[in-house]
Amino acid sequence: MNNFPDLIVKNIGLLATPEGKCAKKGKEQGKIKLIEDAFIAVQGDTITGVGTEEQLKALEKQRNFCYKTQIVDAGGSLVTPGLVDPHTHLIFSGWRQKELSLKLKGMSYLEILKMGGGILNTVKNTRRASLEDLIQNGRTALDRMMTHGTTTCEVKSGYGLNVEDEIKSLEAIRELNKIHPMELVPTFLGAHAVPEEYKGKTGEYVELINKQMIPRVAGEHLAEFCDVFCEQGVFSVDESRKILECGKNHGLIPKVHADEMTSLGGANLAAEVGAISADHLIHAGDEGLCAMAEKSVVAVLLPGTSLFLNESFARARTMIEMGIPVALATDFNPGSCPTESLQLVMNLACMKYRMIPEEVLTAVTLNAASAINMASTIGSIEPGKQADIVIWNAPDLDFIIYHFGVNLVKTVIKKGKFTVNDGQVI
Repeated sequence: MNNFPDLIVKNIGLLATPEGKCAKKGKEQGKIKLIEDAFIAVQGDTITGVGTEEQLKALEKQRNFCYKTQIVDAGGSLVTPGLVDPHTHLIFSGWRQKELSLKLKGMSYLEILKMGGGILNTVKNTRRASLEDLIQNGRTALDRMMTHGTTTCEVKSGYGLNVEDEIKSLEAIRELNKIHPMELVPTFLGAHAVPEEYKGKTGEYVELINKQMIPRVAGEHLAEFCDVFCEQGVFSVDESRKILECGKNHGLIPKVHADEMTSLGGANLAAEVGAISADHLIHAGDEGLCAMAEKSVVAVLLPGTSLFLNESFARARTMIEMGIPVALATDFNPGSCPTESLQLVMNLACMKYRMIPEEVLTAVTLNAASAINMASTIGSIEPGKQADIVIWNAPDLDFIIYHFGVNLVKTVIKKGKFTVNDGQVI
């Protein structure tokens, strides 16, 4: 460290972090670096040093700090990188708690959608909402995410489903990125459902997306990714391909909602178009998974959605054994997974996917960062990476999986600045 650090986090009982600037797969996903009695040095928004307390004492003797250096005592706790949520539907108006009773009576997600509920119900409310309403709703959800340890999240549009309201949703993401400490990565999801005014005219809606929405989204630099809900009764593989290829032609990186409800071929499509990730994958077949492994497509799995919809869980262990990098996300949305907590997702991944805690940590940090094209800057605690850090009310990684249903975050540091202390947003 040639310059004085602005911040030292010391007395870390256990530092747990993956390493590197790309997604980990296979056995490598379960390999993380553990340092007992550790410290982290930060200058500005960047990590400049990581080591043991003995190394810290040596630096103190060399007077590598000054009186302006802030010293934070972690109290012997676990410290990890900030959590990364690579799949959320944060921008919406109107919760859908009334649909829970329909699901309990046996009605499926797609059946609710066909009767004008589900996504289409949220679309009505989101279209009526002002930009300011969407920003305030998003801000409230981001506060909850951050108190649970999330420091970066992907955010999709998809509840506007017309040019004006899709743009409004993406503008809300842009504004939130300016005013909230959470780092947001925007995704255009105009192909989330076919709006009611285009019922029976899906081809015409695809044309609207490709000829009006995508050019404007790309031209105004409102999104980095283009996503599509490739599902039976929503968008076919051919329709999805047209949208994703159009997005690519305008500089938007493809993502796919793939094989969630049925085995339609979404995983194959993700590999074919060079998607950065394929998400859900509950019903993905071996052929599609093999294609994803060959193209190093990140599998973003959403166990909270499986739990809430009482559906099957994706074959995470099979994917890991096949060499597919696995990430985890909340899928936060008002219908199929109304939770902002990645901690819950981590618990579920161990219990339902049979992932080990080390694999889970990689899945919500470095692999999640890879799924949103940010692994070079976030997702691990290493010199040169962004200073996104979580101090836990836990002694080790096993404890945050084992002690479920409560928030175990003590302190959150985002870009070298304190954003959460004692479980409260600062």
